[in-house]
Amino acid sequence: QNPSVNKTSILSLPLPELVQKLHDGSLPPEHVFYSYVSKAVQIAIETNCITEYLQESESQVKKAKLTGKPGLLYGVPVSIKDSIDCQGYDSTLGFIKNLNKPAAEDSVVVQVLRRQGAIPFVKTNVPQSLISYDCKNLMFGQTFNPLLYTRSPGGSSGGEGALVGGGGSILGLGTDVGGSLRFPAAFCGICALKPTGNRLSKKGVISGVLGQKAVVAAVGPMAKDVESLALCMRALLSEDMFSLDSTVPPLPFNEEVYSSTQPLRIGYYETDFFTMPSPAMRRAVRETKQLLEDAGHTLVPFELMNVDYLMFNFCLRGMFADGGASFLKKFKGELEKSSMGLLFWLAKSPNWLKTVLSWIAKPFVRCCIGFVSFFSTVDEVWSLHHEIEEFCHQFITQWKKLNLDVMLCPMLSPALRIGYPGKLSVAVSYTMIYNALDFPAGVVPVTMVTEEDEEELKSYKGYFQDWWDRALVKAVRDSVGLPVAVQCVALPWQEELCLRFMKEVETL
Repeated sequence: QNPSVNKTSILSLPLPELVQKLHDGSLPPEHVFYSYVSKAVQIAIETNCITEYLQESESQVKKAKLTGKPGLLYGVPVSIKDSIDCQGYDSTLGFIKNLNKPAAEDSVVVQVLRRQGAIPFVKTNVPQSLISYDCKNLMFGQTFNPLLYTRSPGGSSGGEGALVGGGGSILGLGTDVGGSLRFPAAFCGICALKPTGNRLSKKGVISGVLGQKAVVAAVGPMAKDVESLALCMRALLSEDMFSLDSTVPPLPFNEEVYSSTQPLRIGYYETDFFTMPSPAMRRAVRETKQLLEDAGHTLVPFELMNVDYLMFNFCLRGMFADGGASFLKKFKGELEKSSMGLLFWLAKSPNWLKTVLSWIAKPFVRCCIGFVSFFSTVDEVWSLHHEIEEFCHQFITQWKKLNLDVMLCPMLSPALRIGYPGKLSVAVSYTMIYNALDFPAGVVPVTMVTEEDEEELKSYKGYFQDWWDRALVKAVRDSVGLPVAVQCVALPWQEELCLRFMKEVETL
């Protein structure tokens, strides 16, 4: 209807520049809105990433002009993950039983986005239950990676990853309980920030496993670049959020920390000695480390200890301390079961079968079986929480001893073939550690898979030379040209420092 609108030039604008043009009136909000709607439709046809179109967004665009003081995100179309409540729309979590149960009100983060002038315009696909890093359910089907359709977009914020990665949204909001923001960002070649669990409000955000406190979930932004993430955090960390949710600490965005140019002292590791990194992952860390050193930063080796114990004792046992009962309850009456494969099957198996299996299985599968076998008592859950606290303090002590500001870590990438995330649940080890510790962690794409990486992959054995190690090779084979990311980590409540480090990595 507006042939004069230059859609290509609007879609090519970075978020800060787009906001500037919307604020100074050189771009009308409806031109921006319809450019993104049109691109989103195209990406949705290609990748199947959108679940709902928020119809009232059109009238919000018209109203945008009439509001007095434009907010930080005035006129910016924003996509929202399925599990984040938007008034009048379902938050299905990929379950049929949640259809036609529209949310009574917006989640706090969506309310704040609206007050800042943003226009939530679509909701995006997730895997059934959210406890998966693929993106498929029975109602909306499989979401595909916009860079290569045979690959997963990651999950559980997979619809967001595909839409933002494909250019159909300039800013998205997702959640992360084991890497659910970071996997889609790494797989789709974009940036994401998982803040400390309570930095942004989770009121009106539905969780995959309700009530568990061992592995901390967080809400966070996804975008093409770090500056856009920072702008989103500025907008969300406002008086509006602190008054709408008094459980969130009233910490506004710290500009001084984010814009500092002081050289950083950066810890780094190439492997967690649990999931052997693919050649491209290892190279991504090495090359980034070298660039940071050349730019005048100090890089210090950091050794991770006992990641296997952390994964099975803290993460798995923490999330399924009830023997997987609440997780299983969600599937009651559902036609399809989740892509959690092994865990789902184990949680349903009778205890005698688990006992037999635990004797004949390899050590790691044995741990898996042990932790979804029997209900933990209250006493055991309390002692687990205490153990996690102790681990966190030890980790921080090791960090402080080396006098670190931030940490550079590997990120599982490139994108896995569709169907493989469900077979490789153990590979969440690189991300889930920072949910157990509750540290802010961001993802930045830094390189692409090369022919040399592919050649090296042929001799990849893994640490345990088991089924999981062999599956990882199959999952990432033939990936030349796909993006590879690194993780940037800071101590709790230091999101601005994490973003500042991410910006540094992105620039270099």
